[in-house]
Amino acid sequence: MSLHYRIKYKSKNTYENPVSEAYWQFLVTPENNETQEVLYSNFRTTVDARIENSINGYNFETTRIHCKKPFDKICFEAEFRLHKKDINPFGFSPIFNNLLDYNLTENHSFKVEFDNFLKHTELTKLPENIKTIHKFNKEFTVFENLNNLNNWVYNYLQFKIGVTKVNTLLKEIVVSKQGVCQDFSHLFCAISRENNIPARYVSGYLHQGNGYFGDSQMHAWVEAFLPNIGWIGFDPTNNILVNHNHIKVCHGKDYNDCPPIKGIIYASGKNETTHSVEVSQQQ
Repeated sequence: MSLHYRIKYKSKNTYENPVSEAYWQFLVTPENNETQEVLYSNFRTTVDARIENSINGYNFETTRIHCKKPFDKICFEAEFRLHKKDINPFGFSPIFNNLLDYNLTENHSFKVEFDNFLKHTELTKLPENIKTIHKFNKEFTVFENLNNLNNWVYNYLQFKIGVTKVNTLLKEIVVSKQGVCQDFSHLFCAISRENNIPARYVSGYLHQGNGYFGDSQMHAWVEAFLPNIGWIGFDPTNNILVNHNHIKVCHGKDYNDCPPIKGIIYASGKNETTHSVEVSQQQ
């Protein structure tokens, strides 16, 4: 069965003093992959600006905007429509061999191949005193350990908006035990990598019609690599495997590889930004 989704992304920026020139890069366009197909894509602004599309280092589509005329307010609006396959997240073929799988993760060539998603970044680094906060049990399969980790992070952290920022480090999060989807995902990535399992941070949209936790803007989850199977999506914010309600935009080592928007503004004074995302679904 195929499901149809419509996504509306809006951002509004107001400035105390006129902006003389500005550059932005948006990473908000859903990717085309084996589970989703983008049928319509449109991006527009309320000021005269040059809009160009390009591909970033991880092969995801970005929208670049350059505005050279002065303004004190600008709105961005993007709309996407896509088909998403209704797949069973447990539908992969269970080829598990604990001894071979864990030996593979210790292999030098494996570590070289997945180096990007095994090494810790500033946002996915556990403090030295709690590096063993959650150890994998090799009597269980890699998938079972990852599923247990998904459940552990979900129970360890409380979903709470406004207590962390995009650059909040894990040493603060593991103490406060509160955060939003990016914090859940960073903690999952950190522990997975500490146990030699590649994990990548994913940014995208979540259809919250089933009562899921998620940001009012964009959602974050994780893809971990299972030997002999491939990348499997885990959503520790909701303690579920990724399913048709998750619409992927991009992935990277952490949030810094996947910010929905970043830019350079030539202006003085204060500014205010608001965002909203609406995801609707029909069969």
